[in-house]
Amino acid sequence: MDSLYRHLETAVPWLLSLPPLVVAALVAIALSVVGSAIRRPLPLLGAPLRLAGNLILLVVFGLAVLRFVREQPGLDGLGDNLGTDLGRDFGGALSTPAQTVAGGETRVPLARDGHYWIAARVNGARVRFMVDTGATLTALSQESADAARLKPDPLSLPVTVRTANGAVQARMARLDEVRFGSIVARDMDAIVTPTTGGLNVLGMNFLSRLKGWRVEEGVLILTPRHPQAETAAP
Repeated sequence: MDSLYRHLETAVPWLLSLPPLVVAALVAIALSVVGSAIRRPLPLLGAPLRLAGNLILLVVFGLAVLRFVREQPGLDGLGDNLGTDLGRDFGGALSTPAQTVAGGETRVPLARDGHYWIAARVNGARVRFMVDTGATLTALSQESADAARLKPDPLSLPVTVRTANGAVQARMARLDEVRFGSIVARDMDAIVTPTTGGLNVLGMNFLSRLKGWRVEEGVLILTPRHPQAETAAP
């Protein structure tokens, strides 16, 4: 197996750089073609190969559909804040008032820039998010993803995010844990892109996990379904 891998790496290096779903589809097509070619002279071998290829193609198609349904909504809305001055001015948000916890709810004051900023920990790493109710998915900069030791989802194809500076490529990742205040969210999807200028966005796929959220007198109040012990701000 190692010798085969080295041969492929030398002969067709581009093949090993493709997403796993694409590689699986190519293998399935090859099995189907070979199976069809030898079905008559070698029916006991050709028929199973062709069947295996068709089954793999069905599985790949199903996974691709599921990924598309989960990933595509809301990416354009997310891009409104990526690639703008928000990312470059991200350092100014570090001086904003910290969130507090009262009655099991996490309260986030409005920053001077007109946004709500949350100091959180992602997989134990310190990450500061801007809350964006117009974004379906949570987004992390490449720097924050590296700090949280995030790896791209191997079953996910790259997605295109349209930003103020044009379309950019992003990869899906899985956040094991997002923790701040009285809130803990686990096993959550996010996109990672190197073009945010350090900006991290907390989207609706996080807010929808809460029991509720509201704004009162300029304070964003987040109510978890199961309040956790208060987490000190990073």
